[in-house]
Amino acid sequence: MLPPELPPLPALTRAECDLVDRYLEVLDLLGRINPARSCDTYGGLRAAQALVGRAAALRDALTLMHERGESSIHAATLARALRVLDGERRVGRLTLPPEAES
Repeated sequence: MLPPELPPLPALTRAECDLVDRYLEVLDLLGRINPARSCDTYGGLRAAQALVGRAAALRDALTLMHERGESSIHAATLARALRVLDGERRVGRLTLPPEAES
């Protein structure tokens, strides 16, 4: 049995694709650093080290968009792309887990 088919990604410029990809990479790393959801310091340390480079790549993607004259962010379109690419689950790793019931 095949998994359900994902909705198609909205049409994005190459720069918007780079922005979304770099943003999701930063989210993934921040999720690995979250002390409320991690189990060891080494994994958080490695993620924090990688975060520097990914944050610079995110900055570069936004700089390129700005230099090309792409001054507007189409939030609704980019939000659809983020949802298709599992952005809601990734953002969920940044929050505190629910309190354990005693």
